[in-house]
Amino acid sequence: MPIPAAAAEALAALLGPRFSTSGADRELHGQSESWHRAPPPDAVAWPETTGEVAQVAAICHAHRVPLIGWGTGTSLEAQALATQGGLVLDMLRMDRVLEIRADDLQATVQPGCTREALNQELRATGLFFPVDPGANASLGGMASTRASGTTAVRYGTMRDNVLALEVVLADGRVIRTGTRAAKSSAGYDLTGLFVGAEGTLGIITELTLRLHGQPEETAAAVCGFPTLEQAVECVTATIQSGIPMARIEFIDADVVRAFNRFSGTQMHEGPHLMVEFHGAPASVRGDAEAFGALAADFGGTGFDWATTPEARAALWKMRHNAYRSCLALRPGCTAVVTDVCVPMSHLPAAVAEAAADIRAEGLLGPMVGHVGDGNFHAQILVMPGDAAELAAAKRVATRMAERALAVGGTITGEHGVGIGKLPLMRAQHGEAVAVMAAIKQALDPQGIMNPGKLVPGVG
Repeated sequence: MPIPAAAAEALAALLGPRFSTSGADRELHGQSESWHRAPPPDAVAWPETTGEVAQVAAICHAHRVPLIGWGTGTSLEAQALATQGGLVLDMLRMDRVLEIRADDLQATVQPGCTREALNQELRATGLFFPVDPGANASLGGMASTRASGTTAVRYGTMRDNVLALEVVLADGRVIRTGTRAAKSSAGYDLTGLFVGAEGTLGIITELTLRLHGQPEETAAAVCGFPTLEQAVECVTATIQSGIPMARIEFIDADVVRAFNRFSGTQMHEGPHLMVEFHGAPASVRGDAEAFGALAADFGGTGFDWATTPEARAALWKMRHNAYRSCLALRPGCTAVVTDVCVPMSHLPAAVAEAAADIRAEGLLGPMVGHVGDGNFHAQILVMPGDAAELAAAKRVATRMAERALAVGGTITGEHGVGIGKLPLMRAQHGEAVAVMAAIKQALDPQGIMNPGKLVPGVG
């Protein structure tokens, strides 16, 4: 139902023109990057301070108005859609880098700051923030979905790089979790609780992040393989051999076709690995040579080295644009995008079975993967309104998740749950879902924080 008049009046009095019920603003915040759709929210607000977020939460709590956090809107499982109406809280005006503590390898930022903006600020320090999901996502959104990306194999995910948080709870209380110390054994890990909670427990208003030194030397390359299986087996062998990769990405023949068509490359249209090495010059050369020798054992050929910063930037920009490039393979389509993560020993079979499943359903489903940690993605292209195609794509996604669970993996390595993976949560967590529901009930007894997400049967 619409936001109660008393709540709308209180929000308008607090925020003035930064509270909107206009159709254009609502529609802009009712869109998803993938096939998921929901009605637009009832209203949108743009806070500028933690105090304003706290007051907004208190108003919504008093009037039982659903409250949904919004970053850049790049999530793939509809985490930011207002499936039950309510107020979308757009955090992009809270976008400042608050403090850089270079000696401590730390930075404190507001949630609307994007990863690219933070790295721009860090350029003169010799430091960088490594978590790279591809999209120029907000850091608050990245924490909320426990994002990772191309560099996770070396630098870890958001779970590993968020030290402390400021969070506004459902009733407007403001808490701080974690510390600036390298470690702590004092109490529950509340930082870990909110990282990955997808806004269902509170709104993140400040993050303290771990930074890393910029590598002295960087080398990147693309190499092709005769078959999908050989490419993925090479990944497994590389990780098991201990070669310290900064990135090791798999792209299948359909993705290569998209790159050739839309990025102007001339790669042979078969599976490839995209790799990067960081470190001192001698170690980078040695690691690259060791990988080259190992790749040759699996049929790897045609190494194309990106030897300048500009060439490396172009290489990874192409990889990050894979989603848009693959959509263009079938004009007018949308995508059922899914990811799973499996133990490394099961990765070759998992990728091969997913590819076979996509072919058996008669679908076009380009696959990529941050395969250095067992995480891979399928982007299944479907035409809007084609119920049969959508059903087939959802069957493939479900079977991918089921196979991942069968070998001790997870239904999602980095996209998160949202509404897309919600039906699979009980299959992965069993009775632990009830524990999640109890935590949700304790922190959000009225169920207003991003309801209908993450925990099945709650909100």
